[in-house]
Amino acid sequence: MGLRTYIRENFIADIKPYKPKNFRKPEKMLEIVSAWKGLEMIVEDIIDQFDLKRDRCIEFGVEFGYSTVVFSNYFESVTGVDTFEGDVHTVNKNEHFEETSKRLAGYANIQLVKSDYKDWIATDNQHYNLAHVDIVHNYAETFECGLWAAQHSDCTIFHDTESFPEVRRAVKDLAKKTGHKLYNYPQHYGLGILVARKR
Repeated sequence: MGLRTYIRENFIADIKPYKPKNFRKPEKMLEIVSAWKGLEMIVEDIIDQFDLKRDRCIEFGVEFGYSTVVFSNYFESVTGVDTFEGDVHTVNKNEHFEETSKRLAGYANIQLVKSDYKDWIATDNQHYNLAHVDIVHNYAETFECGLWAAQHSDCTIFHDTESFPEVRRAVKDLAKKTGHKLYNYPQHYGLGILVARKR
């Protein structure tokens, strides 16, 4: 492999920088500590730039519900899938499904599901306008969940592309496998954006 090929495949890999045209704060926000803070300002811009419909969104990795509430501002239906037990990369390892359910009870368009992503993707064949993957930040899990999401949505976003190299690598490989366009927004720990090419 030549040096140019190595650099292209491992560093550039057709990742385009995502450049927001508009920053807009959602009307409804959850006041809670979250590594996702700041990204809420570009969600509507992503929807607009990639001409996404606003019917259905699925999120893998709800944790305490910050991003879930952000999505509820823009989609008629939001499904949040999580074990609600944390993982090797989270600070809180306590089960918090009931607590998070109560916190989000006022958002009628959010449905929370206590499930491992593997169990969910084994049975769900629906299509979503947007999918969000923010699970354990390992390559295998991000790739597996991300592949399903890319095959079942018009746009899939991945948090932590800047803070976890394995997430970034998985997203790059998903772009190669699916042929989708790949963008990266480097702020707030990084957001990878995988968009299905228009037919």
